[in-house]
Amino acid sequence: MTIQHKMILSEAKDYLFIALGLFIYTIAFTVFLMPYQIVAGGVTGLSAIIYYATGFHLENTYIIINGILLVVALKILGVKFLMKTIFAIFTLYFMLMIAQDLIPKQENGLPFKLMGEGQDFMSMIIGCVLTGVALALVFMNNGSTGGTDVIAASVNKFHPNVSLGNVLIAADFCIIGSCMFFPQFGTYLERAHKVMFGFCVMAMENYTLDYVMNARRQSVQFMIFSQKWQEIANAIGTEMNHGVTILDGHGWYTGKKSKVLCILAKKNESVYMFRLIKMIDPNAFVSQSAVIGVYGEGFDEMRVKIKEEKKKLEEDQES
Repeated sequence: MTIQHKMILSEAKDYLFIALGLFIYTIAFTVFLMPYQIVAGGVTGLSAIIYYATGFHLENTYIIINGILLVVALKILGVKFLMKTIFAIFTLYFMLMIAQDLIPKQENGLPFKLMGEGQDFMSMIIGCVLTGVALALVFMNNGSTGGTDVIAASVNKFHPNVSLGNVLIAADFCIIGSCMFFPQFGTYLERAHKVMFGFCVMAMENYTLDYVMNARRQSVQFMIFSQKWQEIANAIGTEMNHGVTILDGHGWYTGKKSKVLCILAKKNESVYMFRLIKMIDPNAFVSQSAVIGVYGEGFDEMRVKIKEEKKKLEEDQES
């Protein structure tokens, strides 16, 4: 398979998973959040607030606001990101429109309450966990649902150490707080109740987003003590294409010298790693520990800015 074919398949996979994420988001929003008039963050949440207060169609507000924000995406994030953003915006627009037409309505015009009367809190938990997973799925495949996601992705591009969840929390805080300015939501106490529910959605949704995003990048460190260290090192190097560091060890009790294998790997590779070790030496002593971050070849890039003076000095030293 040529590099061009691999790139096409990779792009197709991205669009497929973005569409899947948007489908999950649509179901979560229209089935679990809208029926109970639960407010949420993002442009979708702002569109829902306007819909609850004025009756103006949610999907229309969504497409208008995102049309303006697309200009920002073009300048900061580039054409490639913009194409997927346009795809996501229009896909979500049509999905929201179709979902509202298909789902049975209550007397007030909102989708029917799947969880039943008085189940606002339970519906909120299910809904915001699903929206968090959906947003993570979109982000992990180089996409965006537009709106505040564009703002979050833009900030993350220039400040990689700022998590997407934190940026979304700041934007969502302002959007959810806007409920206090709509008299249609009732008294100040009723509006405050709606805002507090919205903050719960915001916290759970963004926690889920960060959890799913970071779980994919989690790394672990293995320390392997075995008499068959050479066979294990060869197997890991050839079967898993992993680098292995060999350390000199000295047993305090036995007084014997030994070799210790040190390996950094992705968390999802742990099962295969254990399987290889057990096949070669079932009596091997293995220590597995989680690490905060692994940077370098085969892992994450060190996304920190180096001052121009220091960079120039290093270049001069090399020359």
